[in-house]
Amino acid sequence: MKAADHDRAGAAPSVWRDADFRRLWAGQTASQFGAQATQVVLPLIAVVSLHAGPGQLGALRAVEQAPILLLSLFAGAWVDRRRARTVMVLADCGRALALGAIPAAYLLGVLGLPVLLVVALLVGVLSVFFDVAYQASLVRLVERDRLLQGNSALEGSRSAAQTGGPALGGMLVSLFPGPVAVATGALFFAVSSVSIRRIRRRERLPARGDGPAGVLRQIHEGLRFVAGHASLRAVGVASALFQFWFAALMTVYLLYLPRGLHLSGTAIGVALAAVGPGAVVGSLLAARLPGRFGYGNVLVSSAVVADGVMLCVPALHGSAALALPVLIGVNFLFGVFGQLVNVTMMAVRQALTPVRIQGRVVATINFAGMGLTPVGSLLGGFLADHWGLRTSLWVTAAALALSPLFMAFSPLARLGRRLPYGDLTGRPRAGGRRARNARTASRP
Repeated sequence: MKAADHDRAGAAPSVWRDADFRRLWAGQTASQFGAQATQVVLPLIAVVSLHAGPGQLGALRAVEQAPILLLSLFAGAWVDRRRARTVMVLADCGRALALGAIPAAYLLGVLGLPVLLVVALLVGVLSVFFDVAYQASLVRLVERDRLLQGNSALEGSRSAAQTGGPALGGMLVSLFPGPVAVATGALFFAVSSVSIRRIRRRERLPARGDGPAGVLRQIHEGLRFVAGHASLRAVGVASALFQFWFAALMTVYLLYLPRGLHLSGTAIGVALAAVGPGAVVGSLLAARLPGRFGYGNVLVSSAVVADGVMLCVPALHGSAALALPVLIGVNFLFGVFGQLVNVTMMAVRQALTPVRIQGRVVATINFAGMGLTPVGSLLGGFLADHWGLRTSLWVTAAALALSPLFMAFSPLARLGRRLPYGDLTGRPRAGGRRARNARTASRP
C-alpha cells in the first residue's frame, strides 16, 4: 500500500486492492479450514472410534492447548525477529505432516489415544507460532487506519471456515474412517502454505541492535508493555476469564452432543458449523458498529449476548430432531456476537501496540488469555465425570458471564468511537488526563 495512493484518494485504499493481502487472506482461509476441521475430527475420533471417556477427552484437548501456556511468550519474541511469512509457511507444512501421521498409524494398525495425543501436541505447538505470525503480519502489510477492515476480512474468512470445517469434519467422521477426515485438514494446511509463500512484499525486520538483545529481555519487554497499559491489561484478563471457562464448556459440550442429545457426527458438524454464518455476519458488523456506537459499548454488549446465549444448551431436552434447530440458532447467535468481540478487541490491541513489538504483545495476550485453557479442559472433564453432563454445562456456561462483567468495569468499557493509537516508542499517544477527556468526549 503506497503512501501516494493514500494521499491521492484522501483515505487509504481498500485492503482488497493489495495483492499480498489477498494472498495472506487466502492462506489464512485455508489454514482456518484445516484448523476447524481438525478441532472437530480429533475429539470425535477419540469419542466415537476410540471410545474415550471424559477424562481422556479433557486430556486430549489439554495437550493440544498446553503449548499456548508453554510457548506463547517465546513465540512472540521469536516472530518479532523473523519474517512472519516464513514462520507461517513452516507451521502449515509441519501441521500437514503431523496430521499425516494419523493415516499412517491407522494403516499400520497402531492408531490409539497415545498417537492422537502426540499429534495434538505437535499441531498445538505449530498453531501457536502460526497464530502469532499471522496477526503480526497484518500490521506489516496494511496501514493502521485499515486494520479494522483487514481484521474484518481475516475474521470473515475464519467464519467461513467455521461454517465448512466442522460440518465437513463431522460428516467425514460419520461416513469414513477417522484418518480420511484428518487427511482433509492436512490438505488445507498444504494449500495455505502455498498461498502464503507467494507473498512478495519484503518485511522490515528490526535492526540487530534495536530493542532488547536477548530473548528473555524481549519477552520481558512485551510483558511489561501489556502490564503497564490499562486497556491491554484488561484485554488479557477478559480473554483469560472467557477462554478458561469456554475450554471447560467445550469439553463437556463435545460429550453432551453425542451422548446426552444422541446426535450423529453429521448433526454435530452441522450444529457447530452454524457458528460460521453467524461469525460472517459478525465480521461485517464489526467493520461498522464500533465506529458508530463506540468500541467499549460494542465489546461489553456483544460479550453479554454471546456468552449468555450458551445457557440455552443445558436447557435442551427431547429428541435430537428437536434439539438440532435450537443448537443451530444458539451457535449462530454465538457466532455473530462472539465475532463482534473478537474483531473489535483485536483492532483495539493492534491500534495500541507499536509495530516493532506486535508479535510479543500478541503472544503475551495469548499467554494471559489462553494459557489456562488446558486447565479449563481438564476441569471440564473432571466436572463431567463427577457432576454429570447437564449440571456441568450449567456451571460452565454461567461462568462465561465473568468475562463481560469484568469488561464492564474495565477501561475497555470507556473506549469511544476513536481508538487512542500508540506511537512507535510503545507509549500510548493518547494518555493522561487530556486523553481521558478526549475518549470520554468521543463516546456516543
